[in-house]
Amino acid sequence: MKKAIHPNYHPVTVVCACGYTFKTRSTYKSDVLHLEICSRCHPFFTGKQKILDSAGRVERFQRKYADFKKTGAAPGEGKSAEPSKSETRAQ
Repeated sequence: MKKAIHPNYHPVTVVCACGYTFKTRSTYKSDVLHLEICSRCHPFFTGKQKILDSAGRVERFQRKYADFKKTGAAPGEGKSAEPSKSETRAQ
């Protein structure tokens, strides 16, 4: 290894805004690294994640595949009552 080209890799204490702290090693210049969010308080890891619904897409998906889940129907048999964009253009 060449001398003086690699960053200093040293122990660092990571402190989250929720109060959780842990030790790791990093090339960060300070001995304390402050975070806004960590794996203990992030909604994805805690299971409190909410699905953002844009324009009713989740409900539309659930209605479209509701029959498939109940009866095990093949895809396409449980079509929704709403015509697709290609069907409305053809008319």
